[in-house]
Amino acid sequence: MDLDIRHLRMICAIAESGSLTRAAAQVGLSQPAMTNLLRRVETLIGGELFVRSRTGVEPTPLGDQVIARARIVLSEVDVLFGDLRGPSETGSLRLGSVHVGCVGSIVNQVGDVLPGREISLRIEPSAVLLAEALTHGRLDAALLGVIEGFGVTLAPPVASRTLVPRYPIFVALSAAHPLAGNEEIRLADLRDEAWISPPGADDGSLAALRASCRAAGFEPDVRFEAPSGAARPLVADGHGVRLVDPCWPAPAGTAVRPLAGEPQVARLLVAWRRDRLGDATAGTLYRGLAAAFIDHVHDNPVFGRWWEAHPEVHPLV
Repeated sequence: MDLDIRHLRMICAIAESGSLTRAAAQVGLSQPAMTNLLRRVETLIGGELFVRSRTGVEPTPLGDQVIARARIVLSEVDVLFGDLRGPSETGSLRLGSVHVGCVGSIVNQVGDVLPGREISLRIEPSAVLLAEALTHGRLDAALLGVIEGFGVTLAPPVASRTLVPRYPIFVALSAAHPLAGNEEIRLADLRDEAWISPPGADDGSLAALRASCRAAGFEPDVRFEAPSGAARPLVADGHGVRLVDPCWPAPAGTAVRPLAGEPQVARLLVAWRRDRLGDATAGTLYRGLAAAFIDHVHDNPVFGRWWEAHPEVHPLV
């Protein structure tokens, strides 16, 4: 057996979903068939690509190398066939985005790579709502954030491509908190805190918080619900702590720190309607969204250092 594009897509699907079951559904295989095919690929390559973890499966060091190279190959293949399909479309472009740090740059960066397009932007805390808007034609494309272990349903003609396959979620707490001076914070040390519910709970973010806290030995006291911006004064005044996207700079009176062991991890996807955007235009959009994200990775210096230490998760542009 020789490796082909189908095998590379399977490997990347497993890495991005963290689950053989979810990856099998994505590529249209049964789980037993996926497992058997993965074993054959591992035999061909000469080593294990994934190992079981408490949250699913994760790449081995060899797997990280293979995944990085597979993404490069798949990116080139997508660009090749996208370029053969004809010129970019014109007219308005209705974008959606989850509430991440790069939203301030999306309109400018996408406008730069797609000149002449009128860009509109809808910002939602919920990737599920954005996926539904794509499905029903209310959006042309969107940047989706997905918590590891969960997913969103993207039905044809919606297609997707991974922008950032993995990045940690940080915790925000009052700058006056006794733990605020730590370089990183153990989740178990927050057992006595009041929590602000994560935005987009229908995406699995609240379920993921509860699961991570239970794994750390406690049940979180989720006491507040507030949109992302409305939660900031609650945190600054010491009323509660919350999980945050790591790209945001710490607001006044707030400290933003990584969680030890990265118990909360997410990924970013670019999704688009193929009946609205050809593959070449989707590739250009991807590059604009990648530039917007990279614009903000150093807004939080702690995340900036993490980003520089993990080139394997950088967008393939």
